[in-house]
Amino acid sequence: MKISKSKNLFERALRSIPGGVNSPVRAFKSVGIDPLFLTRGEGAYVWDADGNRFIDFVGSWGPLILGHSHPKVVEAIRKQALIATSFGAPTELEIELAELVISLMPSIEMLRMVSSGTEATMSAIRLARGYTGREKIIKFEGCYHGHGDSFLIKAGSGALTLGSPSSPGVTDGTAKDTLNAGYNELTSVENLISANKGEIAAIIVEPIAGNMGVVPPKPGFLAGLRHICDREKIVLIFDEVMTGFRVALGGAQELYGIRPDLTTLGKIIGGGLPVGAFGGKREIMEMLSPVGPVYQAGTLSGNPLAMAAGLATLRTLRAENPYAELERKSAYLEQSFTENIRAANVKATQMRVGSMLCLFFTDKEVTNYESAITSDTNTFGKYFRAMLGAGIYLAPSQFEAIFVSTAHSEEDLERAVEANRRALAP
Repeated sequence: MKISKSKNLFERALRSIPGGVNSPVRAFKSVGIDPLFLTRGEGAYVWDADGNRFIDFVGSWGPLILGHSHPKVVEAIRKQALIATSFGAPTELEIELAELVISLMPSIEMLRMVSSGTEATMSAIRLARGYTGREKIIKFEGCYHGHGDSFLIKAGSGALTLGSPSSPGVTDGTAKDTLNAGYNELTSVENLISANKGEIAAIIVEPIAGNMGVVPPKPGFLAGLRHICDREKIVLIFDEVMTGFRVALGGAQELYGIRPDLTTLGKIIGGGLPVGAFGGKREIMEMLSPVGPVYQAGTLSGNPLAMAAGLATLRTLRAENPYAELERKSAYLEQSFTENIRAANVKATQMRVGSMLCLFFTDKEVTNYESAITSDTNTFGKYFRAMLGAGIYLAPSQFEAIFVSTAHSEEDLERAVEANRRALAP
């Protein structure tokens, strides 16, 4: 596999971009090689600057559930681009996408568009504080909610991948208002609430933890959070930036039958373009300016290109309802990878919810941050390089998900299984 052009581009990028990348995990540092620079995507495939083709299981980190350059999405973007790319003013597209999301997501009565998942979670936390008049929040170790100051304490995703789950630049005052509980551990939540009685504004959680691999909620965990929040008058926030419209048409809250007070969204609702949103109960959302006192704004919020792409994606998902197909494909990968693990006798655990999977290089059951970080990241690095060499493009981190799309063919899946078998072989 030739990588000379990617290597040259990386060396060039290092001179003008910190670390040569615009998001840390893209640097491939945890897998021991320099990053590939991608030039094209079509369906289930991506090509790098050297012309190497890969079967893509990253899917732009989740949003490309229909694959790269889906014709309906591309046509929607093209048509809108011919009219206008941005106004910074209201458009009918914003209303249409908000109405569609509200019709599909069980808990959302009102929605506001923003431009990223980080912006959505930051805004939701501010809104919860404004609504409750309280300052502290509870998050969960290993869950990642973007790079807002309140969230960079024992965070997942790139912070966990690169071994720096807390960040300089986060003030002591901010840190003291963020309390960390153990994912899947209701007792730790109760203990924090007991020690901070009447001070907790919100509990924010990934209903399926997708930023420390893929860690599903234990039975009763989400229901327990709902009960605690009702009892203590705390705002329950589901971060469904990753899981929204991915694990079910109505997200994880549909899958598990639990309704949060607020939901944050991103990724799929932009069809591959930058987007975010947060929504929930009307009485909470109407605390937002210009109706209420909680200020939030953004020049590119509701950008018409992103709205057009998101509408095309969600309308296609609603019309085609591909979730049974995605479940079948993903279950095949899970079963086949598990068989390969057993045959190779390696210490690894395969986890999956819907079309999100993760192969942890640990023999422990992964239920939280502490068990996730028992994974052998050096072994993952070797595995990643072997899969890449076989033409399989995975997220360059032990603590990220594999995403299956409707564009993956049976042949693509079989190639991935065979590459997995060879990569795990002694």
